Formats: sequence, C-alpha cells, structure tokens
Amino acid sequence: MKAALYTEFGGAIEITSVPDPAPSPTGVVVRVEATGVCRSDWHGWRGHDPDITLPHVPGHEFAGIIEAVGRDVHKWKQGDRVTAPFVCGCGKCSFCRSGNQQVCPDQFQPGFTAWGSFAEYVMLEYADENLVGLPDELDFVTAASLGCRLATSYRAVVQQARIQPEHWIAVHGCGGVGLSAIMIARALGARPIAVDIDPGKLDLALQLGASDTVNASKVDVTSSIMDLTDGGAHCSMDALGSPVTALNSIRCLRPRGRHIQVGLMAGDSVDSKIPFDLVVARELELFGSHGMPAHSYPGLLRLISRGQLNPSQLTGRTSTLEDALTALVNEDAFHEAGILVINRV
Repeated sequence: MKAALYTEFGGAIEITSVPDPAPSPTGVVVRVEATGVCRSDWHGWRGHDPDITLPHVPGHEFAGIIEAVGRDVHKWKQGDRVTAPFVCGCGKCSFCRSGNQQVCPDQFQPGFTAWGSFAEYVMLEYADENLVGLPDELDFVTAASLGCRLATSYRAVVQQARIQPEHWIAVHGCGGVGLSAIMIARALGARPIAVDIDPGKLDLALQLGASDTVNASKVDVTSSIMDLTDGGAHCSMDALGSPVTALNSIRCLRPRGRHIQVGLMAGDSVDSKIPFDLVVARELELFGSHGMPAHSYPGLLRLISRGQLNPSQLTGRTSTLEDALTALVNEDAFHEAGILVINRV
C-alpha cells in the first residue's frame, strides 16, 4: 500500500510502498477513505511523543470501511463504515472497566503507538472496545473530524467543563479543536467567547456560533473577558497549548470556574506557570482532557443527526496525501482556519 513514512524525527516524509497491514486477533484493518491532518501529527513528527518508534506512518483521525476482521472480533464485519477515537483502550484494565478508556495505560493509538492513517489502510487494535459505527448520511470527510478534534472538544465541553445553557466559556485558540468547542458550546445553549490573534479565525468563530471575540494581539485577554462576562467565564479552555494561553485561560475565570487544558505543551512550551494564588482564592478547578471513549460518541452523533451541529463547516480544504505533507511539516500551516482532510491517496 501507499503510505507517508518518515525515518527520523524532523526529517523528510516520503510517499512510499509498505506492506499491507493484517488484523491482529482483536483488531481490524480499515480502508482509509478520509483522514485529518492535526497539530498532534506535527508534534509526533518533531519527536515530542515518546510512544513513536521509527520508521513511522502518522495519522490518527480517520474514517473508512472495514477491510479485514481479526478472529476474536465479534461486533464488526467487513464493509462496516467506521471511525474510532485516537485513544483506544484495552477494555480489560480498571480504567476501561470504569468507562475511562481515554486514559487506559495500555492504550493503542494509531499514528503514535502504531502506524497510522496516512496510508491506504490502517490496522486498529481492540476493535470491539473502540470502533464507532457511522450513520449512512455522514460522509467520510466530515466523519474524519470525529476521531480527534470534534470528539476531544465534545468531551472537554460536556464532560469536563460541564457546560450549562447560558454559561460563558472562553476558548483560547481557534484551530480545529477550538472551533469545534465553540460549535458544540453554542449547540448546547452556552455563550462561547473566541480568543485568537488571527482576525480571519475570529471571523470564522463568529460564523460558527461565538457570542463574542477577543483579539489577543490587540487587547488584554483577561480584562476583556472579565468585562464581557460581568466577572469571568464559568469555564475556559486552552485549545492551543502554550504558557500564555493556559495562563489567560485560568486568569479569566470567575470564582468556582473550571479550566480545561486540551492543547498539548511540548519542548520549550512546558515552562507554564500556574497562578496557584488564584486557584486557591477563587477555588478554581483545573482539568486535563484527552480524547473521548467510543461509548460517549452517541451524544455527539445525536447533535449531528438533529442538525444542531454541522462538522462539515470545519473542513477547510481536502487534499491528496502527497500534497498534505507540506502542511504536516510546517507548524504555520495549522494557523489556517479549518481542518485539512486527506481524501485522495
């Protein structure tokens, strides 16, 4: 099969021919119909993820059709239309048994712990535990956003932030995760505030449901959000992952507010100073949020089927696998609005 392969971190990525995958006893092989290009893929290529071993095929948010099924898989068959979380739990540990597959210590991550979806086929382990069936009316390009950005944002907003109608939620960083969070918060009746330095992204955030915007390059973020919300946001999300956005997210909260850290920090970005004086004085809650288990997808799919959420609005452009490699190795490419989706090998 064709695949995008790199043999050194930060090195060249080439389209080459590699052996077709075979399903493990509990796994399936999926023919990739669409796969998103995510900033996490860039982090992996840079060497920021210790789970990656070389050589490597990246890609972790995909949708496709089951091509082959392992002998111990009972819930799925060849021809099923599926996607999967980027964190696939083993199904046996205490975390998985409690419904928290997203923090399974023996997790399988396509594109990180194993070869990913920047290829014609991808093998997914623990299929019965982690596959998500796709409604016939949901196209593959749109469905590719469910495995990472949209699902991650849904869990962050609904389960970690515990958003309620009319609550203010500040979203720092309007990339794929941030814009997804804004759409979900609006669909649930909350009032999202979009924070970014790019006027184009802020305009798109308004189109997708933001109540207000804050241009972080022109105004003080904390005071602006305090003024807009009459005392601070009920919850706030760092969707980018930097010391500045994390600090702004915590500082803009009202007493008893909740900060959700979704954006990854790696390399020089890890030197983040948490204002523990505010955490204590305002009794703030700080949460990490890492993906979403497969059993939580029905709530997200219901929002889509009812027309309350339209993930296709997030798709910025589609591309061939080869043309997408330029974006993967260039972090600046992720500053563009919308999600880049590969739908042609």
